Order: sequence, then C-alpha cells, then structure tokens
Amino acid sequence: MATSHLPAPRVVITTHDKSGTSIFGSDTHVTPFAPYGPGSSSVTVLHTASKVPATVVDPLPSTDTPSFPRPPPAGALMCTVDIPAGVSSPMHRTLSLDYAVVLAGEIVLQLDGGEETVVKTGELMIQRGTKHEWINRSDSPCRILFVMVGSEKVVLEDGKELDAEGV
Repeated sequence: MATSHLPAPRVVITTHDKSGTSIFGSDTHVTPFAPYGPGSSSVTVLHTASKVPATVVDPLPSTDTPSFPRPPPAGALMCTVDIPAGVSSPMHRTLSLDYAVVLAGEIVLQLDGGEETVVKTGELMIQRGTKHEWINRSDSPCRILFVMVGSEKVVLEDGKELDAEGV
C-alpha cells in the first residue's frame, strides 16, 4: 500500500571539540517546508555552505529556515525534495550544477523541449542548468536528494544568457 508522505529526514552533523576530537555536533529530524500547502511537494534544506571550498570550523548552520533550495552563487546546498504521488513541480531552471539521487519512489524528469525520462530509486541525475520539471506519475511518494553547487549562467553560442526561471 502506498503512503501519502515520507518521514522527516534525520540529519547527523559531525564537528570537532576544542581539542580537535571528532564529535557529533547535531542529530535531529528536520521539518520539511511545503510552500504550496498540504499535499504538495516539500523541501528540506539540510546544509548550506556559503562558499566552496567550504569551511568546516564555523558554527553549525541552522537547518530550520524554510526556503526554496538555492545554493549561494559560489557555494553549495544539500536538500531533499519530496513529491507526492500525482503531483508535479512547475517548470524551472536554477543557476546551479545539481547532483541528485532518487532515494525513494520514482520520478519523471521532463525537459522544456518535451523530452522526459523516468528515474527510479537508486538512480542518479546530473543537471547542468537545464529547464525542467518533476512529475510523479506513480502511486507512491518520491524523495530526491540534491547537492546543488552555484554555477555561472548558461551562455549559448550566440551569446544569449539563460537566467534562473520559475520557483
């Protein structure tokens, strides 16, 4: 039987004590952010680095600020996106290089030219600033883990720049 939602992600963050010994700095479940209301897609921002290479000695970042997943221009962001059965996202483009893995369920990745493919649990995607939408045509929720790295704008051969669009 399909479930209507997935449990809140648990995030374990390691750090160092004053002597340099590795310790657990945080171990918590993070509440997803559902900007379009109940029954819609939800986003859980798990970690953000303001720049790459990242510093690992700053105070632990907050994971309780609800926001759309957008990495800083020179940084990186890790998040999950949960898409319920029968739900789709708006067509959009982010200024980022996105590494993604489907953790649960399956999702249709549709590009603005109409091409689409089904990506299933355990399969990976690398998105390079493309305009796309997510469509869950299955009867189960889908969870995708993303690591998004800020990128330059896409510049076409004729010099036209493609900006971020949509959500």
